[in-house]
Amino acid sequence: MHILSRPRVDDAAAIHELVAAYDTDVIGSPDMTLDDIADELAEPGFDLDRDGWLARDETGRLTGWAWACRVGDSDLVNIEVITRPGLAGPDGLDDLRQELWRAVTARARELGAERGHDGVTLDIGIYRVDQDKQSYAKEQGFEPGTSFHRMRADHTPPVEPPAPPPGLTLHSGEDEETRRAAHAVHQIGFAEHFGFVSVDYDHWYERRQAMSVTDWSQLTLARIDGEPAGVLIGSNQFVPDEDCGYVATLAVHPRFRGRGLGRFLLRHAFAADAARGRKGTILHVDSNNTTPALGLYESAGMRRVLAIDVWRRRL
Repeated sequence: MHILSRPRVDDAAAIHELVAAYDTDVIGSPDMTLDDIADELAEPGFDLDRDGWLARDETGRLTGWAWACRVGDSDLVNIEVITRPGLAGPDGLDDLRQELWRAVTARARELGAERGHDGVTLDIGIYRVDQDKQSYAKEQGFEPGTSFHRMRADHTPPVEPPAPPPGLTLHSGEDEETRRAAHAVHQIGFAEHFGFVSVDYDHWYERRQAMSVTDWSQLTLARIDGEPAGVLIGSNQFVPDEDCGYVATLAVHPRFRGRGLGRFLLRHAFAADAARGRKGTILHVDSNNTTPALGLYESAGMRRVLAIDVWRRRL
């Protein structure tokens, strides 16, 4: 028997233990920290009383964690369903998994209707090696949408910073004017990417400000002859577990593409992470990106370490 309840902030440790058990079963080690889970629970717009579910067995042990999270005011809803490895018997995996998938699907419909959409699009990221979960998603009507690769570059200090392109100046994200310019570049640079939803500055800032891993000094805005041309947003997401810097966002304004600006910002981040004492730099890249980003990262010395497929269903 599984008892469903709503998550609370002080459930973070129990959720993290469950997620770590799942990750270890699938990819060999935990892939999220306790702070990552706490950030999920504090995500702006995430309603603890309506958007998340916990499942416990008769002993009180957590057996399932699921959530549905809207993306801005769009019809897109990101979902997740995680169940404890090894569940078996009449009260085991199948019944619990079905119940949680039904719950997130129903909530996704509500989130779409609340925003005036006639339908809703669900996305779920699944490790490529988790063939069981991918097969189950397919049974639920999901189809492959795209694939993200986790890339990593290892650093042996000193790492020399790259030579800047002509007319370039760099600006840190510690002031609002720079952040607003960076937001604008991010929005136009990602406009045609899979799953991207444009948001205004206030929403963009609020979401990042709420994350414990955010360090605005790691936002770098590149201007060419005074014009905002590119942005790289780094964070501390992979510091606790990998001792690596993380490139959360790398975007170049379409008018400034083809000049090597993306490669410059990437190598600038490598040098900055090495100077901070980080062992490496990590990022995620969409293999179906509208720009040839995967090739850029590989040519810069990064290697693929993990694949995550996004499965999509339109309701």
